[in-house]
This record gives sequence, C-alpha cells and structure tokens, in this order.
Amino acid sequence: MTTPFHHEPGAATGPLPPPECPAHAMGAGPGGLRRLYGPEAENDPAGLYARLRAEHGTVAPVLLHGDVPAWLVLGHSENLHVTRTPSQFSRDSRRWQALRDGTVAPDHPLAPIFTWQPVCAFADGDAHERLRGAVTDSMARIDTRGVRRHVNRFSNRLVNDFCRKGTAELVSQFAEHLPMMVMCAIFGMPEEYNDRMVQAARDMTRGTATAVESNAYVVTVLNRLVERRRNAPASDFASWLVEHPAGLTDVEVAEHLRLILIAAYESTANLIANVLRMVLTDPRFRARLSGGHMTVPEAVEQTLWDEPPFTAVFGRWAVGDTELGGQRIRAGDALLIGIAPANTDPVVRPDLTADMEGNRAHLAFSGGPHECPGQDIGRAIADVGVDALLMRLPDLELAVDESELRWVGNIMSRHLVDLPVRFAPSPEQKIDADPLTSMAARPRPRTDWEVSSPALPRPGTAGPQPAHAALRGDVPTGVRTAEAVPDAGLPGQRSSPPRIWQAVARWWNGH
Repeated sequence: MTTPFHHEPGAATGPLPPPECPAHAMGAGPGGLRRLYGPEAENDPAGLYARLRAEHGTVAPVLLHGDVPAWLVLGHSENLHVTRTPSQFSRDSRRWQALRDGTVAPDHPLAPIFTWQPVCAFADGDAHERLRGAVTDSMARIDTRGVRRHVNRFSNRLVNDFCRKGTAELVSQFAEHLPMMVMCAIFGMPEEYNDRMVQAARDMTRGTATAVESNAYVVTVLNRLVERRRNAPASDFASWLVEHPAGLTDVEVAEHLRLILIAAYESTANLIANVLRMVLTDPRFRARLSGGHMTVPEAVEQTLWDEPPFTAVFGRWAVGDTELGGQRIRAGDALLIGIAPANTDPVVRPDLTADMEGNRAHLAFSGGPHECPGQDIGRAIADVGVDALLMRLPDLELAVDESELRWVGNIMSRHLVDLPVRFAPSPEQKIDADPLTSMAARPRPRTDWEVSSPALPRPGTAGPQPAHAALRGDVPTGVRTAEAVPDAGLPGQRSSPPRIWQAVARWWNGH
C-alpha cells in the first residue's frame, strides 16, 4: 500500500483528527501518520509495529520527534536489502533533505544520533573501509578470554554489593553497570567508570532535553583519553586506534570511541536486563536453563530474537529516488532499520513461540557492511555476566508480579526500568583486587597450558577489597602495573590434582 508521505515542513498531508479523536491517543500526527515517540511507541511498540504492518506493509511512513517524517522498514528481507545496498541507502546523514531544508534543527533531541561525525558508521565506500578497518583490526587485538575473566570479576563485585541483603534491583544494580565497567577497562580508562558515565550513556540516546549535555560529557571524557594515549600509548583499545596505520586523527579516534562505547553499552545493558527478565518470568525458559537443556549463550541468542537490545537503528538516507516494499522513496528520505519488527516478520517467524535455537538470522546486530563489529564482545559480557549472577544466586526470583514491570521506550530501544528480585542472603565472595591486566591478546604455543593462581595481595592491604577497587586505578606507589607484570598463570606450572581441575574449569568458562 502506497501512502502519501511528502509534505511541507509543519504542514499536514490530510485533515487532522479532532482533539477528542482516539487517533490522538494512538500517536497520530500530521496526515494521520503514526509517531515513533510518545505513549503509543513507548508503551506498546510491538502493537505499533503490527498496526503499521497492517496499514502499510513492509515499509511504513512514520514521524520522528517534532513530527519529522521518516520511513520505518518492517520486513526482514527489506531490512537486509537496505543494509546490504549502500549504493542506494547511504549512512551519510548529510544527505537528509530535512537537514538541508531546515526542518531538523541542530538542537533536535535526536541530534546526538544523526549528526554527521567522521566515523565509519556515517561513511560509505573507501572512507568506510579505511575507518572500519581501523576498528576491526583493533578489536581483533582484544584478548576475548581476558575480557571474560574481567566480566566474571566485575560481575561478582556487583553481586557483592547486594548479596547479603536478600533483595536487589537488577537493572540499576547490575545490568546498567556491568557493560560500562567492562568497556571502560577495554578502552583503557577504568578510572572514568562512575554513576555519571552510566547515566550520560543512557540519556544521550533517548531524545531527552538533556541528551546534548550528556553527549558533551561523554565526548569530554573521551577527548582526555585520546590525548593521554597519543602521548603515552598502552595496551588498550584507545591506543590501538591511535596507533593504527590508517592514521586516524584525534577527532576520528574520539568519535569512534564514542560510537563504540554508547552502542556497546546501550545494547549490552538492555540485553542483560532482557535475558534476566526472561529467565525470571518464563517458566519454560527458567526450567530449560536450570535443567541443563539450555545454556546461557543459547538463552542470550533467543533473547536477541524476542527482545533485541536495539529495536531500530537510525538511519539510512536514500541516495536517489527508488521503491522499497511498494513505497516510493525519494532522494534524501530518512529510513530506520526496524530490528524488532524484522525479527517478528511473519515471513520468517510465522510462529513467534517457536524455539529459535541455533538460528542467528536475527537482525539484532544489523547487517551488511555496517553490521556491529563488537557483537561477540557484547555476547561475552551477557553470557558471563548472567552466568556469574545465577551461579552466585541460584534461587533468584522476581519480587513483584510480572504485570508490575515497566519499560521506557524510544525510537532505538525499549529499556526495562527495574527488575526487583529476592533470594536467600549469601556471603560476599573474595574477589581478586589486582590491577587490571592487559587486554591485548598474546599469541600462545598450542602446547601451553595456562593454570590460574590466586592473585597475590597488594602491599599494605589486608582482607577483601571494597567493591570496584580495581576500577579506581589506585595502584600503590612502587607496584608495577599489569602491563609490566607477567600473568600469575605460568605455562607448565604444577599443582595438586584438585586445584588443576578447578583451574581448568575456570579457564573453560573464561574466568
């Protein structure tokens, strides 16, 4: 079905419904087009997608904040076509006609998302290959097994903060903090992890009045990091971007760090919360997981189908006039990749209750040349984090009725507000308090065996360290950093049989 879409800024393409009309409550705007913001979009996004699909088919005209027109791609195959055809649908937001004619102002609530930056996410062709190559090459240097050890350590630090109480709120006390702790460590700025960083990362993608201010705070932090690493490189992701042969400028490095930090943080925080909600509220899900029939990675993958961390990605811009899903798309039009609606497309999922085990055809990480390069790290954070939490608190259960759970939505994601739980109080677990080890992957001979040993106590300390101690960068004077100190696990190290098997088990789980 083709629907008139183009109209002058601020003008309607049809008569507006009267104030008492239900269309107002359902998010109708100029021309009767549905809004991707407001009560309907936030409270019932799945219902909104279904109504749009019924009204328009696989591509629907919608309105962004300020009633700015755009297209939402709903079909699975149509989304794949858009993501895989940059010659028709560019990532360069400067092509957006609404920006050129002034319909969208520089202070628009979504400006932190669509404002062009010198990063691979806004580039095509050779420019994209140069910038994306620097990102993927640098990510390849990350020791994923080392990351899993840090995720396990950080997860247990967070659990230590509430394990004695018997109650917790898993969104604000776990899901929102773990990804930021890990990403700050990977970037080489563990000292920047704090509540404000977490709040700013959440706020800047929500289209709020403070989104621009939150974005400025994050950019300032990252600019400081780039300046430090330009003068004193280390074994971390920021340094690898700075040193890459592609020759990224400081601005390019900082903007890529911003892009990766926010995308990785938002998606992983939502993913962890969604996995935990499904574990706690779906009896079949919990039974299969606890009974050994479903592993945590499989649970994560099912969640990526049913509750993707990003519901949509903004955006693509039409290079020229074209047709998509029966709709006439004009040059300069904006399109959103509809991840959540694509994952529920009746063509690929006629039965939404069917088990999707082993099927990774979902679009949770988008597709094409701009497919998320850090998806494996995001999966690892969710896998290890959820597993560590369930290992520590196996009797975890929801503390409220499922109907009382609340969400906050925006055009990009649907964020679980809180997840209150109860469990039997348990003692804190002693956590290694050594400085963060290098995130750089090291080549190892295939015959090497790595056996982990307990971390040596830091000079001048005794007993368990306070939670998050390793994140403050408070290394005592005279103690070498992890970059200069070999790993405690030594190839060929001998130990008693029980300790060997315990160490092998920890190694197998990435701890």
